[in-house]
Order: sequence, then C-alpha cells, then structure tokens
Amino acid sequence: MGYRRLGVGWGDGGGVEGWGWGWGWGWGWGWGRGGAGPLPTRRPPFCSAPPPRPTQALSLAVSAVTSRGLQTEAPAPGAREVSSVTRASLLRRLLTCGASRAAASRSRVPAAAAAMVSPVTVVKSEGPKLVPFFKATCVYFVLWLPSSSPSWVSALIKCLPIFCLWLFLLAHGLGFLLTHPSATRIFVGLVFSAIGDAFLIWQDQGYFVHGMLMFAVTHMLYASAFGMRPLGLRTGLLMVILSGLCYAFLYPNLTGAFTYIVGVYVAIIGFMGWRAMAGLQLVGAAWRWTELAAGTGALLFIVSDLTIALDKFCFPVPYSRALIMSTYYAAQMLIALSAVESREPVEDYRLSKAK
Repeated sequence: MGYRRLGVGWGDGGGVEGWGWGWGWGWGWGWGRGGAGPLPTRRPPFCSAPPPRPTQALSLAVSAVTSRGLQTEAPAPGAREVSSVTRASLLRRLLTCGASRAAASRSRVPAAAAAMVSPVTVVKSEGPKLVPFFKATCVYFVLWLPSSSPSWVSALIKCLPIFCLWLFLLAHGLGFLLTHPSATRIFVGLVFSAIGDAFLIWQDQGYFVHGMLMFAVTHMLYASAFGMRPLGLRTGLLMVILSGLCYAFLYPNLTGAFTYIVGVYVAIIGFMGWRAMAGLQLVGAAWRWTELAAGTGALLFIVSDLTIALDKFCFPVPYSRALIMSTYYAAQMLIALSAVESREPVEDYRLSKAK
C-alpha cells in the first residue's frame, strides 16, 4: 500500500520493485513482483511535482492531516464514519479561514481611496453654494452691457461671478483655505482673474497687456495648485505640440511686443493645462472627480483665451463674446470646484503606492 495523493510512486528494496498510485485522502494501492514484504514507495526524480497552487493548498493540508493514522489494516467499526466527519470538519474550517482572510484583504482600502466622493454627492453638497454664481452669470448675459462703452458698472457686472466664486471657497471656512495650500492658490488666482477682467474692460484704452499679465499670474497659481505629481510626460508632450501649433497659427498676425508677449502667455497657459490634465485618470483607485473638474476647466480656459486671440489678432469670430464668456465662466467654476476636495491626500496615496 502507498499513501501518495494523486501521484505515482515506485520502490525497490531487497531485490523487489513495484509501482503504485494513490488518490483521495491519502489512499492507494501498489503492485510488485519478486520477493515479498511491504514495498517502500518513493518518487523518482523525473516525477517531481511542481509546487502546489494556492487552490490546492487546502486539499494538500487536508490530505496530509487526515492520512495520519491510516494503516494497512482494516479500519475499526465506525472509524470510516468518524474519519469522514473529521475530514469534513477540517475542510470546513480551512475554507472558512481562507474566506475570512480574503475578505479582510479586500477590506484594506487606502484611506485616500476610501475618501473619494462621487459626483452626485458633490452636486448635492456643493450645488447650493454655487447658486449665487449661477445667478450672477445670468445677470451678466441678461444685461449684456455693450463693450464699446466701458464703465465701472460693466466691470462690476463682469467680475460679479468671480466674486461669487470667492464666496464659494470662503463658505468652506478660512480654516479650509489655510490648511489646504492648493485651495489657497486657486483662491488667489481668482482674485487676479477679477483684476484681469477689470483691465480687459478697458482693453481698447491700452490695458490689454495688463489683463494678460494678471491672467498669466492666475495660470501660474493654478498650475502650482495642481502640483507636479504625477508628472504625465505624455500629456506634457501633447500640450507642447498643441501650444506650438496655436502659436504658429497666431505668429503671422502678431506685431511688435505682442510677438513675444503672446508666445510667453501661450507657454504659461499650456503649462497650466498640462498640470491640470496630468492627474486626470478615468480608471484606477486614485481617480477623483476633482481631477476631472480641473482638467475640463483648464481645457475650457484655453478655448476661451484662444478665441480672444483669434478675434483680436486674426479674424472676427462669430459670437465671440458669448463664446469667450461662457467658456471662461465655466472654466473658473470647475477650477474652483476642484479645490473643494484637496489634492494633497491623493498625492500622498500615490507616493505610498510608488514606495
């Protein structure tokens, strides 16, 4: 008799040789020729089995334990029933232990991943705080004050939605801004945006460059808020190509200092777009709605500024003012919304995964 599980063994001793096989819970038989006596079985080198798979570990353990004490003699009355109960009980315990460990490993979710918030929750919690912004935007489009006669009233109406975004961030408390540097930078960027809007009201009076300078500072603050992790080299290369194509298209129509000013501005806004969209991941544990809001907002900001450049330097764009302001206000709202859930926890989570 041999006690090998699902294997073939052979042995030799005292001039005898034989073979045998085993199955189930350590049960088997063998055959030999020549000589007499028990044949010790052993596995030949060429039949060495590979390491058991994880799914076979339980069966091997049960086989090893329950085969102890099995002898060649006939089992005592009732021993077969007791052995079956013992095997079933042990197998049940092993399976329960494995299932509980698997459930425990699945429950170990990183804190940053567990803290992710769904877009529906964001709309329900942050939507009421954005009501003043939507009302101020409607006031701007309803009044539609002519840009040919700039005044402080028209500047106030134009900047009013941005003021409401200030209030939106302040509604989360000063402590929120002080403890989240990215949110603070976005808030300061909104302040420079309002100043830039006021300058552009008088762009025909020579304040266009001043407005560009204010928005350049805004883009640098936004890029700093979005951070440098993850690096996203492919996204950066794509933004370099797109920015180069845009500048190449504008270049023949640029004169004087605008040849250099527009080039620098295109580089800055392209950098901001890279940093906003580098963290955009639609799959994976690190995905969050704030990154989608930041990337979409940066893209809309680029569309708005590109429309301004085309309308000013190249050719009149139909409905340019409506297109510029609608994309601009949507971009600012999305970027402000991305500051609500800070990016620092997700960066720490990615760093921990990298380590």
